[in-house]
Amino acid sequence: MLGYYFVLALYSLKRSRIITALMILAIGLGIGASMTMITVLHVMSGDPLPGRSAQLYVPVIDPHPINKTNNKDLLPDGNMTWTDAMYLLHAARADRQAAMAAGASPVRPAQSTMRPFFDFGHYVTADFFPMFGAPFRVGSGWTVQDDEQRARVVVLNADLNRKLFGNTPSIGRTVRLKNTDFRVIGVLDDWRPQPTFYAQIDDRAFGHTDQFFLPLQTAQELQLDFNGQLTCWGSGGDARTSDHCAWLQFWVQFNSATKAHAYRDFLADYWRDQQTHGRFPRPEHAQLYGLMDWLANQHVIPADLDLQLWLALGFLGVCMVNIVGLLLAKFLRRSGEISVRRALGARRRDIFLQLGIESMVVGLAGGMLGLALAELGLWSVRQRPDGYAQLAQMDLVMLLGTFALAVVASLFAGLLPAWRACNVTPALQLKTQ
Repeated sequence: MLGYYFVLALYSLKRSRIITALMILAIGLGIGASMTMITVLHVMSGDPLPGRSAQLYVPVIDPHPINKTNNKDLLPDGNMTWTDAMYLLHAARADRQAAMAAGASPVRPAQSTMRPFFDFGHYVTADFFPMFGAPFRVGSGWTVQDDEQRARVVVLNADLNRKLFGNTPSIGRTVRLKNTDFRVIGVLDDWRPQPTFYAQIDDRAFGHTDQFFLPLQTAQELQLDFNGQLTCWGSGGDARTSDHCAWLQFWVQFNSATKAHAYRDFLADYWRDQQTHGRFPRPEHAQLYGLMDWLANQHVIPADLDLQLWLALGFLGVCMVNIVGLLLAKFLRRSGEISVRRALGARRRDIFLQLGIESMVVGLAGGMLGLALAELGLWSVRQRPDGYAQLAQMDLVMLLGTFALAVVASLFAGLLPAWRACNVTPALQLKTQ
């Protein structure tokens, strides 16, 4: 029976080609605009480390003075002073913990044919790689002892490794960053989590990939260039090692919720202890954010994308209202045909099912057009200079979602017209035939 209704739907749509084309165009435009924005938000709000993110946390201790007005009422940025980060690192109360900061350095290739160039990386401590599950193509990271000894070692990401050494093995070879030689001990396998959650959340959260990783204490000793936000108050001492300059990020990992709860208590005790020594004057207690909660807290998705999504969904709603009108006009024009079927024994639910399948066919056709328009829209997004632009790719979930949204929208749009058509009184229509 469903196949029969499908054939009737195709026949009916062919008879009203202009109305059919208008409906397909309306739903295609609405679906295309909506799925473009839904896909962008889908790839931006995804889990950067599936299967591991539930174990990762950001400890937040706000060290700023009360009179630091430019930080008042702002979201916590999670930045720590060197003093606090080193204390938490050496206290080792988590299963793994790592301090880190963004860096930038001129790279001086050994090959005389290549000119020096500038690249971005991160200064991190030893637990960084196992904590975040960074995949190694060859080699490994360094040890805690290497951190303490300020070892001159480096881990390269695959892009920089190819640029410097091509396809030849690079373990044990030398990379010159700024004015210092570093020995390559590991190469990552094109590791590019999106967003770059472990760094400061800014306009480089998407589309940015670190190309080298150095021991944090080595970078500090060599005074390598820091590439991030440095917030200071008060005076005295080296800014980077001072307890009144915040610039480091700190992450911890726990294999159980019980350990995370105990770490919260540890942070609260540390916060109260430091208050007795005249630090941490703000009333906010120390906090511990899970990875996904931290991204939500930092509003990693730009506010203008949320607005664009609502505008696109509003446009889809306008398209659906127009389809309701077109279907209502189309179905009511067939009142005579429907009445004859009713007189021959067809039930209301049979008529409703037939008209519903007709709406679904319109939705499928509109979904195909909407998919093409969504791909066009995503292509236009990828031409933008924003960091997230290159992520605008439709995956299988979004592909299926496009057709599902089109069919569901068309079925809902067809409910009122189908119900009205089913409730036409057959006798009155047959008398006029």
